[in-house]
Amino acid sequence: MEYSYLNDTLIMLAATVFVVVLFLRMGLPPILAYLVVGITVGPYGLGLVYDVAQIRLLAEFGVVLLLFTIGLEFSASLLMHMKTAVLGLGSAQVLLTAAVTTAAAVAVGLSLESALVLGGVAAMSSTALVTKQLADQVELQTRHGRISLGILLFQDLMVVPFLILVAMLGGTSESPTMLTVLTALIEGLAALLLMFVFGRWVLRPLFREVARFHSAELFTLTVLLVVLCSAWLTHRIGLTFALGAFLAGMMLSETEFRHQVESEIRPFRDVLLGLFFITVGMMLNIALLPDIWLSVLALLVLLMLLKLLLVVSFCRLGGWNSAVSLRTGLVLAHGGEFGFAILILAMQGNILRADEGQTMLAAMLFSMMLAPLLIRHNGLVTMRLLPESVKKSKQEITQGILDTARTLNRHVIVCGYGRVGEHVLNVLQEQEVACMAIELEPVMVRRGMAAGKPVSYGDAGSLELLHACGLSRASALVISMIDFNTAMKIITRVRSVDVGLPIIVRTRKEMHLYQFYQAGATEVVADVFGSDQMVTIEMLRRYGLIHAEAEETG
Repeated sequence: MEYSYLNDTLIMLAATVFVVVLFLRMGLPPILAYLVVGITVGPYGLGLVYDVAQIRLLAEFGVVLLLFTIGLEFSASLLMHMKTAVLGLGSAQVLLTAAVTTAAAVAVGLSLESALVLGGVAAMSSTALVTKQLADQVELQTRHGRISLGILLFQDLMVVPFLILVAMLGGTSESPTMLTVLTALIEGLAALLLMFVFGRWVLRPLFREVARFHSAELFTLTVLLVVLCSAWLTHRIGLTFALGAFLAGMMLSETEFRHQVESEIRPFRDVLLGLFFITVGMMLNIALLPDIWLSVLALLVLLMLLKLLLVVSFCRLGGWNSAVSLRTGLVLAHGGEFGFAILILAMQGNILRADEGQTMLAAMLFSMMLAPLLIRHNGLVTMRLLPESVKKSKQEITQGILDTARTLNRHVIVCGYGRVGEHVLNVLQEQEVACMAIELEPVMVRRGMAAGKPVSYGDAGSLELLHACGLSRASALVISMIDFNTAMKIITRVRSVDVGLPIIVRTRKEMHLYQFYQAGATEVVADVFGSDQMVTIEMLRRYGLIHAEAEETG
């Protein structure tokens, strides 16, 4: 009996475990390890695994599940909350990067089909790499982190039309026209509308019925069934698997099962997405590199410089200072997993010549290998290049906080002015407890200030800014934001200078309760109890912020 598939699987697993461990020890993301494994064990490397086609079929489900989880993030409320970054900066970056790259590619002699593919590939950055790296550095909630996330969300949304367009180009020998592009977009929108109606009237009741049985196995099977059926339906009408998965995620994003669905699908997504990156590495013909290295280097430099300059320019036009704009540009100046998906689909459809495909693939791979270094040191690079802008930015923020906190004593500092933070501030003011909030989202800060609330703009994870809030004079600290890494960063830094200050933390997951207490939290309030339980009258009395008499009269 032949066990070739088992042999290939064992070789890839052994190599992946070894290389991932090695990369994690060096502080590098696993995505790069997957690419290196593919290059090493694939047919153009050591030749230990030859049947790339069969592996790729399974690996494509990794992209399908990634699109599904991205769809789960695209709720209407999120898009409205981040509309400036998503629809403004995101649309400008994607569309102009694709247009400039396409025009440049046509100018140097590429066919229009190849140029369109290159434009789509160049417009994408790695959502998986950026979010993971920024989360590890506790920078997701910073200004450049939020802007980057908004642009990435629009990139993720635009990958669907790009995949539809490439699939259509691969199915015809005619040159693409504006009608071709419009047809692709109209078909995508029609599918979106049809499946939204289906999800509204079918999926919500289905998951409510499944949830009644309290069976984790049944819930997971139902999620997989919905994802794969949605992908199959869009494929049957001539669109892509990825579009169906994305639409399924969007349909479930507005339901109460969104977080449970995401947690159930994550293990499948991570494993299959890792396999996808391994197959990408296997496609790189390293024997051709000596012949095409000049083209690869030129494309790599142009790709990264173009994205850097465009992102910085649009951020500056959007009103952000030079330091924040440069940090955002450094974070996004690389290729991404959806660029690989577009490129692989184009290579399979024979839209690109072999040398064109290999050049683009190599440039993308090298850009992603440089990305962790740029993201990790984005602050240091910005400080070296724009020291005056960084200093001025910090001074402006600190001065605004000092103006708000100057007269406060025995006050409560509230980290985050979202829905829960606003409620906490109202409770404190009703009980005549001195307080102030610090928030990174400019829209929320403006809203709070317009309502006469003591809200200042700033990063609550910065110990320097917390000191400006009067940390040494404060009577308590409330962390109302839901981001786990940011909350841990605040607790750890505050405890390094004050071991006795009461710290009240909000959490959405039970698994974080123990970790918050271990880090030094005084009290942890689970989100399931509602925002009205974040800070209560009894809690204020317990920490000496109000007296029993005040409670009776309050």
